[in-house]
Amino acid sequence: MKRGFATLDVFTGRRFAGNPLAVVLEADGLDAAAMQGIAREFNLSETVFVLPPQDPAHRARYRIFTPREEVAFAGHPTVGTAVLLALSDGGGQARDMVLEAEIGPVPCRVEAAGDNGQAVFQLPALPRAAGAPPAVDTLAAALGLAAGDIGFGGYLPCCFSAGIGFTFTPLKSLDAVRRATPDLAQFAAALGGDAHRAVFVYCAQTAEAGHDFHARMFAPAYGIVEDPATGSAVAAFAGVLTRQAGLPDGNHTFAIEQGYEMGRPSLIRLGLTLVGARLTAGSVGGGAVKVTEGTIEA
Repeated sequence: MKRGFATLDVFTGRRFAGNPLAVVLEADGLDAAAMQGIAREFNLSETVFVLPPQDPAHRARYRIFTPREEVAFAGHPTVGTAVLLALSDGGGQARDMVLEAEIGPVPCRVEAAGDNGQAVFQLPALPRAAGAPPAVDTLAAALGLAAGDIGFGGYLPCCFSAGIGFTFTPLKSLDAVRRATPDLAQFAAALGGDAHRAVFVYCAQTAEAGHDFHARMFAPAYGIVEDPATGSAVAAFAGVLTRQAGLPDGNHTFAIEQGYEMGRPSLIRLGLTLVGARLTAGSVGGGAVKVTEGTIEA
């Protein structure tokens, strides 16, 4: 049968930037194998399938697939799906909606009109430590860098997950971030565990004024050699900042740029709240713009 779909560019306010996303509407009747096949056909970092909610008070349920496997949660699929659903509902003023991910309910605040909008979602699970990172020499070799490129200020490699595990790797400079070139064989050997399959490299130097961090994300095990904007990584990055940034209690916001090396500049906004030096809440937000729409036989 024909099923409607749309593609959006997410974590951007303009087309042909940010992270592309496919959203298949009316996904009732598709099993996991069919969804995986469609995700391979789109061959984007993630494809979303929208289903009726289990709780009628919620807007929709959604499942997320990379070209290789289903994931319980991801950031740019959440932002893009929330904006698309708000547009399909007629857009208008900011509104709240809850989306049901495999990880659990995801509260969103959405504002959309025309072909674009903004969405902010509350983290459905706060980040948790996810094992130990590889040794610095091993990590540097996997990234095609020298050991001296890794680390700055109080930031050291660590692993956190807010649904997907990432190895967070601070680099001394924007130049080092730009030079990072994963050696796929060494990458697979060093970063084969579930908590370590994706690597988020970042530095405090930025390409644009007013931003806080410049980042890249590599996840060849997911079929994503490099991703232009990774909301799930930024969600887990809240754990890194809580542990290593020396933040005082209160509310904090950060602007994280990504995708510049791919020619798809993206901007992800992270909010976090600390009480008693502990992370108590977090949010991730950004823009999304519709690029294409049509139908797919499935």
